[in-house]
Amino acid sequence: MREFLVRTSHRPRPLPSGRWVMTQRWNDLLFAHWPVPPATVAPLVPDGLQVDGFQGSAWVGVVPFWMDRIKFRGIPSIPGARSFPELNLRTYVRDPLTGAQGVYFISLDAGNLLGVTFARTFFRLPYYWAEMRFEQRNEREFSYYSRRRLTGRPVIFKARYRGLGPTRKLAESRPGSLEYFLTERYCLFTRGRDGQPMRANIHHVPWPLEEAEAEIERNDLAAAVGIELPDQPPVLHYSRRLAVYVWQLERLRASAGTQRAPVAPVPST
Repeated sequence: MREFLVRTSHRPRPLPSGRWVMTQRWNDLLFAHWPVPPATVAPLVPDGLQVDGFQGSAWVGVVPFWMDRIKFRGIPSIPGARSFPELNLRTYVRDPLTGAQGVYFISLDAGNLLGVTFARTFFRLPYYWAEMRFEQRNEREFSYYSRRRLTGRPVIFKARYRGLGPTRKLAESRPGSLEYFLTERYCLFTRGRDGQPMRANIHHVPWPLEEAEAEIERNDLAAAVGIELPDQPPVLHYSRRLAVYVWQLERLRASAGTQRAPVAPVPST
């Protein structure tokens, strides 16, 4: 995966200083996104971050996939944690001081307890251990099942999805498009132990997206945190695989005051 660090011209900002601390590969992803009023997700975002919008809406995404080739710099591979399914519920935010746009993970479910424990401890991410099944039906068609463990209320996601093949339009999404807004983000944000926002920079080549179809039979993720998704089909994309580098978690620079920053709408072009 090291050769992907050479390709950086697509990034909105230079690579961060220092060395990456973790690499992993994400495989067979479904991106399912719904537009929601910014006020729907604002209470879930830490003070000091802006809800990032497109055409006046915030966006909530559900992303099932499986990961492998997981490596931590200077640490031997962890037995039993080399490959496992993951499922995340996300929205999009920006740092108003630097303008950096990133992903804010509302929740993450994973099928590996060691991975869940490590991510909660070192990246302060809201991971949950889940019973998960991923089945490949053919080259680009998959079934996915997740049920969160150790919770009183069932939180289940069940779907079948398929990629529809590469197209010229989605071969590499362009700035100003919805696809670029939803996927080309080079940092993730989370909360520190004190509730203040923190950031980890990430790097990857541009997402190789495809159009997709999906039958989502059950999706409890948003309702579990009080989000009501609109009664409309989601915007769907599929991606085959992508190598990702992650840098060390760092605290954001303090801003004047502690109030939540307003929504930052991004018009389409």
